[in-house]
Formats: sequence, C-alpha cells, structure tokens
Amino acid sequence: MIGMCGLCGIILNDESKLASPDEIRTVNQLLHHRNLDEEGYHIKGNVAFGHKRLSIFEGSAEKQPITNEDGACVIIFNGEIYNFMEIRENLIKKGHTFKTKSDTEVVLHLYEDAGEACVDFLRGMFAFAIWDESKKQCFIARDRIGKKPLYYALLPDRFIFASEMKALIAVPGVPREIDLEALHYYLSFQYVPAPHCIFKSIKKLEAGHTLLYKNGDIQTRRYWDLPYIPKLKITEEEALKRTDALIDEAVRIRLTSEAPLGCFLSGGVDSSAVVAYMRRHIAGELKTFSIGFEEKSHNELPYARQVAQLFETNHQDFIVKPDAVDVLPKLVWYFDEPYADSSALPTYYLSKMTRQYAAVALNGDGGDESFIGYSRYLGLPQLRKYMAIPKILRIAAQPFASALFKMLPNSALFEKLFYANTFSLYDEGRLYLQMMTIFRDYQKEAMYGDKMKPMAMADAYQFPLQYYYDNLAEVPVERKVRSDIMTYLPGALLPKVDRTAMANNLEGRSPFLDQKVMEYAAQLPIEIRFGNGALKYHLKKVLAPMLPHDILWRKKQGFGVPVGEWFKKDLYKMAKDILLSEKARGRGYLKLKYVSKILEDHRAGTQNHHHRLWALLCLELWFMTFYDRSDISLGHITL
Repeated sequence: MIGMCGLCGIILNDESKLASPDEIRTVNQLLHHRNLDEEGYHIKGNVAFGHKRLSIFEGSAEKQPITNEDGACVIIFNGEIYNFMEIRENLIKKGHTFKTKSDTEVVLHLYEDAGEACVDFLRGMFAFAIWDESKKQCFIARDRIGKKPLYYALLPDRFIFASEMKALIAVPGVPREIDLEALHYYLSFQYVPAPHCIFKSIKKLEAGHTLLYKNGDIQTRRYWDLPYIPKLKITEEEALKRTDALIDEAVRIRLTSEAPLGCFLSGGVDSSAVVAYMRRHIAGELKTFSIGFEEKSHNELPYARQVAQLFETNHQDFIVKPDAVDVLPKLVWYFDEPYADSSALPTYYLSKMTRQYAAVALNGDGGDESFIGYSRYLGLPQLRKYMAIPKILRIAAQPFASALFKMLPNSALFEKLFYANTFSLYDEGRLYLQMMTIFRDYQKEAMYGDKMKPMAMADAYQFPLQYYYDNLAEVPVERKVRSDIMTYLPGALLPKVDRTAMANNLEGRSPFLDQKVMEYAAQLPIEIRFGNGALKYHLKKVLAPMLPHDILWRKKQGFGVPVGEWFKKDLYKMAKDILLSEKARGRGYLKLKYVSKILEDHRAGTQNHHHRLWALLCLELWFMTFYDRSDISLGHITL
C-alpha cells in the first residue's frame, strides 16, 4: 500500500509539443507536505506526470509513476485499496505479470483488463490518473465518498490536474478570477462544494466520479451513488449481527501498516467503537490519542480516558491552548480554498500530536451520517410547528411575515424569529438546510458589496436540494442524511481530516466510510436504523455489549474550540485589523460596515456571530495568501 501521496499532471493539447520538466517539478514541489520520502516523474512527449510519496507499507518496493508491461500505460496514485490482493490474484490468473507488490500496480493492470469500469472493483480511498498512450487519453478517478482530493483545469493549450489547488495556480497562465457562485456557496455553507472551485478556471472532480481527457476535451461520469431504496428484508436480530460483522471487517482491513498505527479517540460513540473493534484484532499494544482544552465545555478527555482504560490502550492525551494567530494562516494554506469549520483547528493539533507516535490513525468519521447521529436529523421544534401549518396559510402569510421580519433589528431576537419568516421557505428541505447555513439570505443581501450583488438573490440551496429531492430516499430523515453525504461530508468533513493530517504527514483511515458499511446502512429499514426516533439507535444496540451505557448514551458534545469567546478577547484585535483593513475594503465583495457591525455586536454579546466572523476571517486570510501574491510557493503568510 502506497500511503500518503500527492499527484499532478500536465498534458499539452498539441501532441507535437514537449511537456516542460521544470514546469512539472515546480508544480510537484507544492505538494511536498503530502509526503516526505520520495518523488517521481514521467515526462514523455506532451505528457508530464509528477508524484510525491510517503510510504506506509515498505514491502511494496514501489516508486511512482508505474508503467505496465509494454510501457503503454502509466499511473500515479494516491490512497489505499484494501482489496488489492484479491484483485491481484485474479489478474495473475488472467495472465498479468507484476513487478511490485503494490496496490497501485494492481489498479493499472485492472484498468488494462476492465477499462474505465476498473473503479467498480476498487474498495478503498483513492485518486489516480492513468495515461493510456495507445488511446491518447488520460483516465482519472476519485473514490466513492471523496476522501482523496483532485483538482483540474482545462486551459486553451493544456489539461492540468493535481491533488491540491495550489499546485495548479503555480502553472503559468492559470487565471485567478473569483467564481462568484463558489464564493456565494462558501458564505452560505462554510465550504466550496464540488465541482466548483473558488477560482473559476479550476474545478474539483466530484466524489464517486471519473474523468476522461481526450483530444483536448474532458468528460466526467458518476460511477457510484448511495440510494436508500429499496430496503432490505431483515429482522432486527439479523441486522445487529450483520452490522457488527461489516464494521468489524471494515476496521480489520484498515489495520495493515508497517508504520506505527493508532486511533483518534474522543470518547464519543464512533471513535470508541473503532477502538473496541481494533482491540478484537490487536492483542498487543494499541495506541490511542486525544486532545483537550483548558475550557471544560470543550474538553472530552475524561470520556476518552475511560474508554482507553476499558480497552487497555497505550493512551496519549494532550491539553493544548490553541494559538489561532499562529496556526490559522497555516490552515488557510493547507486548505487551498476558503474553509470555515473551526473544528479544523483542534483536528490540526490532534494530528500534529499523534504524528509524534504514529504514521497512521483510524478515526470515527462517517458514523453520524451512516447511522443517523446528528441532532439536526431530529428536526427543530420550530420546524415541526412550521410544517404543521397548512401550506395555503403559510403562503398567504408570506408578505406580512417578510415585511415584519425585515423591520426587526439585527439582534438575537431577530435570529430567533427567523423561522417566523416564510419567504421562500415552503418546504422542509430548505428549512433543514437553514440549520447548516452560516449567513442567512437576508444577511448576505445586507453584506454583499458591488461585486457580489449579482449573487444577492441567488438560491444557494438548489445545490444540496438536488439530493434531498432526487427520489433516492423516501423518509424525511434519510433525505437529510443523503443530502449531507453527497454534499457536506465530501465538501466539509473529509477535507478537514485530509488537509490537517497531510499537513502533519499523518494518514487517516475511516472504517465507517467503507462502501460496504455505507451501502448496507442505507438499505436498513428505517424502523431498525432509527428505532424510536433515537439517534444512532441501531449502532448503539450493536455496541451495547462492548461499550458502557454512559459512553453510548451521553449527550453528543462535538469537536470544537471556544471561538465565540476568542472573538470577544484574543481574536478581536486580529479580526478587526484584518477584516476592516484598507485591502479588504478595496476588494468590493463585502460591505465592511456590515462586517464591523457583526464584529461589535458579537463582542458586546447582543448576538452570537462567531461562526460568521470565523468564516470572514478565513476568507480574508485566503485572499491575502492565494489572491494577493503572485508567488504562492512562498507558503502561508505570517501575521
């Protein structure tokens, strides 16, 4: 298995021209933080591939790029294929010969055998590119749920791609024009969803998609989806046994590593479950890692220690006092695009501390989505009351509610009465998405400057709503889950772990994101998976013989930092200096009068704007890092 990698490629549209070795090396160097061990290149004719690698499995004796027997196909790969040995054996029976023991070469020969359908056989996390000289085409694929990133751009004279956006904007001639729609999405949901990128000239390959470049043109195709119908015909007792077996296998196949291996442990249900299953297969030392803060409201260490003691792990926990002034510019650099989930900060610290003891860490990501664990899935009381009102009355009340709503001051009361406003909120899908919105529509309308005015009335909710109402889920709670899995999970949660782990040369593995686990969970009858309307009802019943009741049923705490208090104290001056600077004023995207108001309202305690201020601060730091400087190879800025 190859472990942590970065990949990139440049293909000139004109086959008579030669790709530049210096250019691909410049691009590849910007991926250096995704690896430490070695780099490799394939430069032939109009095609140049670059690869950076940190090995997790030393026995592979692999160096990328890798070619097939006759040299007609070449591959660069990032990720891990957990069923590669099984596929390898089948390919050998068909006459394929191998020069390494790696999963990368297996993918290459599988492409020879099955063509673009090769992705259907792969179980794991991956992003890879294959140049097929005989067909003069480049085939690129990204894993089903989007653990591994892939950016690309089709320019007038070339096609380029890379694991991170920063590598692409190092290529001469890549325009840095802001995509207003992408910025609108960011200010709505705290991330830029694929296929959009903050720069209009660049796109992200969506999770579960392939891309084919040929004759100066590209085509993308979805090869995987997650339907919630039809349901399995299964008893609860059978479901408990099967769920246990699937999670157990998903954990087991992720334990292969010759590098030190451990597990993130928060003391919550999902990470505790992973530790419990790991202990089934690891008789000796099992390393676990937790992070805590001085603020008790954001400290779960006692629960993590309880689980660590139960399973007799070699447990390391760390109390940290985050320095946002120092770390935030680094996070902006690693994330490439504007990204506003403040839990990236503790995830970064946890990855940094863990890397002192391990190179691979399992985690509990995906448990909330597959087994219905977020409290928002229950629905707000306001939402249930609102939906109980006959639709005809809601529509009739719209003009009066909207007029009243706009007359209220921008205060905490204003926010609480948000659900009284019926403007464009006629269905439960939109109301659900409001729970996940950073800036409401009325706030964006008030905040947008001249450059963003075209987006002031644009409907940001159409993007996630396409999955909410695509008829692949019938039950409302599963519509919510499906929407999150297709948008929020690959757009916000998975980049957080990938970027913060890669920044510290740590590999993360997520058993709950195993395709077999996810596909099975989606087909479970709702009365089994969500019995009695209780969050993680089925998963908790599966785990009951393994974990204490107080771990399984305690209130979900989340993984965050006290950003709200910081903006009233330590972060206030930094935010004011950066958000209200002359440089920020001249951008024309936002009205700084509005930005100043929410900063002062938050400091005064009249309304909680911490998530909005964090989003704005990350955005301006992003402009300073990737937009203002022509030479982005300088890395992150220093404040």
